[in-house]
Amino acid sequence: MTGVHQLLPALHAGDAVGNETLLLQAALRRAGLASEIFAGHVDPALLGRSRALREAEAAGEATWLFHFGPDSPAGRLFPHLAGTRVLRYHNVTPPALLAEHAPALARLCGAGLAEVRALAASAHLGLGASEFNSRELHAMGYARTAVLPLVADLERVRTASPSRVLARLLGDGRRNLLVAGRLAPNKRVEDAIAVFAVFQRLFDPRARLLIAGGWEGFEGYRASLERRANALRAERVLFLGRVAEDELAACYQSAAALLCTSEHEGVGVPLLEAMACGVPVFAYDAGAVRETLDGAGVLLADKRPEEWAGALDRVLADRALRAAVVAGQHAALRRRAAADPVATLRAVLAGKA
Repeated sequence: MTGVHQLLPALHAGDAVGNETLLLQAALRRAGLASEIFAGHVDPALLGRSRALREAEAAGEATWLFHFGPDSPAGRLFPHLAGTRVLRYHNVTPPALLAEHAPALARLCGAGLAEVRALAASAHLGLGASEFNSRELHAMGYARTAVLPLVADLERVRTASPSRVLARLLGDGRRNLLVAGRLAPNKRVEDAIAVFAVFQRLFDPRARLLIAGGWEGFEGYRASLERRANALRAERVLFLGRVAEDELAACYQSAAALLCTSEHEGVGVPLLEAMACGVPVFAYDAGAVRETLDGAGVLLADKRPEEWAGALDRVLADRALRAAVVAGQHAALRRRAAADPVATLRAVLAGKA
């Protein structure tokens, strides 16, 4: 393995795939390997960090990591690249979880899954960001699959300077529960609202729920969540929308707990971020959530709001128990950080992992 190049439809600043692409390139170069990024659209903040897709074929034989994105020129180029072709799979949301609120996106995801299946014939390896993703690739016809855990800079999240304005607003003595991530229907934020409503009614009437995540393309779903909160008479449910890095830092630093009631996660980046920030995680056991937590946090097997609210109260009211949960989360992150992504990549390409 002398050169590892990455191919992706778009290089975005601040999203999980874009961050991983840049971090992985830096790690590969530190290991003495040639590594270029070839992308379609590039955010203005990242201009100069990648090369145009049309230049990829001229790069010659190499190991190619295609960070899959549906219906893109990058996907159409991938089968024609010389060398070892690896499809890097961050997951595609099942269309059924989106159909009610986002039918157009559901159709796109359906087409995306069909494209992943079609690319199995061209890929030498399907590389999931989790065991959950890897199993899905195997089911879609990939003869060889492996796992490279998501490469993320969690130290940057932990040490980010919070927005002073938001930190002051949230630091008023109320207990803040947090939901983080895009407001997509598969996240089932309505279930988190139901948990919060019970927690507020039974244990902490002054509590506040922060919902930090954009809802572009999901305006109808966002409206349904507000109706849900009103129907349950949940007070102080704040929809913050898409937040900047300093605002997200303020949310994590003021949060008593993170709630994840998602039905489908390929990894669950907010879980890792909350763990890095010392925030106890309460999560529904679905998708890759169990392996992302790696034995840490509070994993719940069903969605009964009373069970969640009771678990929240027990952990948050007992300092020793809360400290034990946070310590377990930090231990899980240390295990994750100990893995060398370049060494893992070498091993999986050699068929040794």
